[in-house]
Amino acid sequence: MLKHRGFPGRLPGTDYQFTIRRANPKGATPITRRERYRDRKAADRRADAGFVQALWQHFGDEPFERGNLDAGRLSWLFGREVKPAEETFDSTSYDALLILDVPVARASFPEAFDDEEGWE
Repeated sequence: MLKHRGFPGRLPGTDYQFTIRRANPKGATPITRRERYRDRKAADRRADAGFVQALWQHFGDEPFERGNLDAGRLSWLFGREVKPAEETFDSTSYDALLILDVPVARASFPEAFDDEEGWE
């Protein structure tokens, strides 16, 4: 499992996890599309925006390997802002390639692209 060095481990000041420490010996947790309802807590929406910002700053619009990125956090964005970067996508592989759909991400989380400087 690739560890993305320099990628934030969590949303600063919260317990919202962005990365995992070690691979699951039973296999990677599948990435599945989770439905985001309008009544989600503001903190959950901030975590999504923070994760999109981290993806943008770390990978830009280039494909990236899932590696140690948290499957739960990816699942909130999967199929919308984060998409498979290959036709033979395996949602249970740490080696799966993903890509940030920048136009969709900018429309969903414009605040994630406001601060080009990085984390405060």
